[in-house]
Amino acid sequence: MTVEKGVDWGGALPAPEDIVVVATDAEARAAIAGPWRAGRPLPAVGLLGGDLCRTLGGRGGDGDRLRRDGTGATVDLGVATLDGERHVFVAHLVARRSWWRGRVVAIMNAQFLGAWDVAPRAHPGDGRLDVVDADLVLGDRWKARTRLPSGTHVPHPGIAQTRTARWTTTFARPTPVRLDGEVVATARTLEVTVEPDALQVVV
Repeated sequence: MTVEKGVDWGGALPAPEDIVVVATDAEARAAIAGPWRAGRPLPAVGLLGGDLCRTLGGRGGDGDRLRRDGTGATVDLGVATLDGERHVFVAHLVARRSWWRGRVVAIMNAQFLGAWDVAPRAHPGDGRLDVVDADLVLGDRWKARTRLPSGTHVPHPGIAQTRTARWTTTFARPTPVRLDGEVVATARTLEVTVEPDALQVVV
């Protein structure tokens, strides 16, 4: 159920025996990409690490702990159409040629990107993605980078923020696109949508 203000979200839910246990966002994406493309039911995923796990307050441990006393939740998925080809992601999409010059776009289902609190308001169960679109001069880029761990890089006039279920853009040049930390394509056109309540996870 999509999260609503004042309504409990997630709860004690020992994991099923056939859960797919993963340690990273990339592993979670790999576990669901095949069934998602084929239109089959997605497996439940146990998260031992990664940015989605951290956003959900995951405690790590091992698969036995997840099966014994895990906390379950239903989360959204992001769908990225890159020059016409569809891909799924669980935590985030990052499109950039360089951190230090040019445009950087981060589309967040999770709050975190590694050590950075990129989208402080992001919630993976609210039916929306948080879009952060930045093109800063070098000095401001450095200042933003130093503030990213605490989430205080925003607001900033050079950083556009949007919370939405659908977003599109075009890049001036083909741009590498990373899904859950892995480069999957180089694209000029990007459309993202959200699939609400699409994946059962346990942390």
